[in-house]
Amino acid sequence: MVFNKEKKIKFLELKERLVGVTRVCKVTKGRRYFSFSAIVIKGNEKGIVGYGFGKSKEAPDAIHKAGEQAKKNLCKVCISNGTIPHEQEAKYGGAHILIRPASEGTGIIAGGALRAVLETVGLRNVLSKSKGSSNPHNIIKATIKALSIMRDVYIISKQRGVSIQKILNG
Repeated sequence: MVFNKEKKIKFLELKERLVGVTRVCKVTKGRRYFSFSAIVIKGNEKGIVGYGFGKSKEAPDAIHKAGEQAKKNLCKVCISNGTIPHEQEAKYGGAHILIRPASEGTGIIAGGALRAVLETVGLRNVLSKSKGSSNPHNIIKATIKALSIMRDVYIISKQRGVSIQKILNG
């Protein structure tokens, strides 16, 4: 991360991951109008992730628009030792996501759009299950919702004003 002192803006080195591009067709009386919609995930693989959706008449333009929107939707995620601090469920639309921490060496047990989000965040060991709808839009939103509401021990102790030892001991 580079910090520019003159403008006081933080520059992140974000990696872009294309989840999918779909061709959409609008049929009218005269002819068919084709356009493209793209889903992109951006992250720095160190706990920051964002998603974007873009539409355009050309596929590269849709991907570019989605990437620009993903930069605007960035959020911070708690990562501890390459995994998540605790089990979490989230629902968005018809998609229902369950993610659990895993021991070292397990890897990312996930598929499709869910795997793309978890890899872009920078997680290395996670178990996950996607229930309900397999719509990538809703799966991505549910996954980022689940990751963003997660808290680790340090955040909880700071919010409650209690020491970490008291939280761990009960």
